[in-house]
Amino acid sequence: MATKKAPMKVRSVWISDVHLGFRGCQAEALLHFLHSVETDYLFLVGDIVDFWSIKKNPYWPQEHTNVIRSILGKAKHGTKVIYIPGNHDEAMRDCAGHIFGNLEIHRDYVHTTYDGKKLLILHGDEFDVIVKHSRLIAKLGNAAYDTLLWLNRYVNGLRRFFGYSYWSLAAYLKLKVKNAVSFISSFENALARLARDRGVDGVVCGHIHHAEIREINSILYCNDGDWVESCTTLLEHADGSLELMNWTDKFEQYKNIEAMIAAKKAA
Repeated sequence: MATKKAPMKVRSVWISDVHLGFRGCQAEALLHFLHSVETDYLFLVGDIVDFWSIKKNPYWPQEHTNVIRSILGKAKHGTKVIYIPGNHDEAMRDCAGHIFGNLEIHRDYVHTTYDGKKLLILHGDEFDVIVKHSRLIAKLGNAAYDTLLWLNRYVNGLRRFFGYSYWSLAAYLKLKVKNAVSFISSFENALARLARDRGVDGVVCGHIHHAEIREINSILYCNDGDWVESCTTLLEHADGSLELMNWTDKFEQYKNIEAMIAAKKAA
């Protein structure tokens, strides 16, 4: 029997763009991560539930319920959980300022790290011109993205068959298309300017599914990525240092071990 590892202990965790209710959501990987970490603060930085997708094509497997249960379980057992809705779960913005059980809902939030850095946390869709001014174009873009993720599943099915690790077709194309690269840069610069205007040291956001930590004109810009393409999270360690972690490899290792155990039991 495999020995269960002790959970990783950190001060803060940021996750966003989970898109529960969407077929491309990697809920099983996220659940494995949540079971593998203990944290004082858990920030849900928008698009946790994808109401756009649920309205268009209802889908909600047990794994998606289990993610919600795991988050609420952490809140019940001492983790401070802050939920900042995004554009796909914008209905929750009407509840900003309220506390449900041990879960707080805010439009944005300022977190102070252990070493004293003040970080403004928000989803970031307010700085996406397409989302803000043209909902139809945004939904057409979302449909194209859904198709790309559908192709991504088949590509990675072939990669697994030939012994290769997970690879994101969507992320690759995003970084190869000039307009997408320009959009990401403009988005990051806009968030950095907002942080400076708000008098904080940095900003943490999601929305564009592009994990990043970098300094922009002496402002710390952090994007915690997503749990559709890349399975990334932003961590604050006990000393206040920040780290982006990609959970894909750790989850694949876990799945391989589980498969080996199952094969031995069946033998």
